[in-house]
Amino acid sequence: MQSETDIEQLTETTQTALEWIQNAVWNRDALYQIVIWIIAFSCGYLIRFFAGKKLRPFIDSLNVPYRVKSIYRNLTKLLFPLSTLAFLFVLSTLISTETFGVNTVISQGLMKVLLAWVVIRIALEFIKNAAIRNFFAVTIWTIAALSIFGILDETTQTLDSIAFSVGDFRLSALAVIKSILIIFALLYMAIFASSFAERRIFEVKSLSRSSQVLMAKVLRVMLIVFALLIGITSAGIDLSLFAVFGGAIGLGIGFGLQKGISNLFSGMLLLLDQSIRPGDVIELENGTFGWVNQMAARYTEIVTRDNKSFLIPNEEFITQRVVNWSHGNSLIRVQVTFGVHYNSDPHQVKKLAEEAAASGHNRVCDDPAPICHLTEFGDSSLNFKLNFWIRDAEAGITNVKGEIMLALWDTFKENNIEIPYPHREVLVHNVK
Repeated sequence: MQSETDIEQLTETTQTALEWIQNAVWNRDALYQIVIWIIAFSCGYLIRFFAGKKLRPFIDSLNVPYRVKSIYRNLTKLLFPLSTLAFLFVLSTLISTETFGVNTVISQGLMKVLLAWVVIRIALEFIKNAAIRNFFAVTIWTIAALSIFGILDETTQTLDSIAFSVGDFRLSALAVIKSILIIFALLYMAIFASSFAERRIFEVKSLSRSSQVLMAKVLRVMLIVFALLIGITSAGIDLSLFAVFGGAIGLGIGFGLQKGISNLFSGMLLLLDQSIRPGDVIELENGTFGWVNQMAARYTEIVTRDNKSFLIPNEEFITQRVVNWSHGNSLIRVQVTFGVHYNSDPHQVKKLAEEAAASGHNRVCDDPAPICHLTEFGDSSLNFKLNFWIRDAEAGITNVKGEIMLALWDTFKENNIEIPYPHREVLVHNVK
């Protein structure tokens, strides 16, 4: 009994389809239009084929930027719809005259669809990525075509009727398509905005390359996540459904990546407050001394004078005391202590020491000028402290300090100034 009912329904459906084909397609007006469609599309393809062969070498020979050449190549692909549109217009106008008297309503709709495709493709040429450009073009053109033929409302109602419900939550095919389109559009906008921001970040010369990349990647991730959240909520999907599941995953990830996230945000704080920057000379509590070579997402690389690279977690720069020798001002004072014999004139020693420091190395600053002070009357020497200033501590301190000490040695030798050293006498007694 059930099979007979199915056969009857199939027969009725087939009969309805045949009647529609006979009324809408198998008639004089439709046959005329099908003929001009075949002619128009064939002529458009031939023009696209032969004209494209000649235009491609011409475009390649142009002395213009690559992006402009790419746009020209894409526009040559519109020769097919443009020429087809021109032939359709001429032939439709011809058969709609009193001589033929053909109703060309469907052909007019087809011409509008072709014109919409051409306009949309030209308008979207500013998008560099071909896949994204094609996606937007097909999506916008499909909506335009449905609107031109007057079936957009019926299509949306049909898609909305295809749905399933879970409790109070209803998910339809229309909602899924809308969410995909909205998310895709917002993601493209987020990527476009992040690319623009990246170019601005890379123009900041005070940041190292690694710091620029770090900030650019963090910004891109934040924009993409923000776009996803807005896209999902705009499509009518309640995010509270994923609260328990997302909370469990977030808790596990949080415990597993606790140190990594801490170092990541510590690095961002260091970049924001600029307490430590690439090129700064720093000293840690454990005695590590060197300059900041790069600041990565998880660590900061400190290079010492013996060319050892210490990868210090960013968190340590936030929680521990750090001596930044070049924070705010790169001027650094270096001190050399020495002693001379009591037979020496301290006024002369002071003058000679300052002159030796001023001329002993080109890295020593003239302002502030080197200065020497008598600090102590020692057991066997007059003790002095020589202070001088440099601005490039990252080039080394021990080396410049050693050069100044050699200059002092040469100066004292030339002026017969002795540097005392302890004397010891050993007395040997004969015990009888």
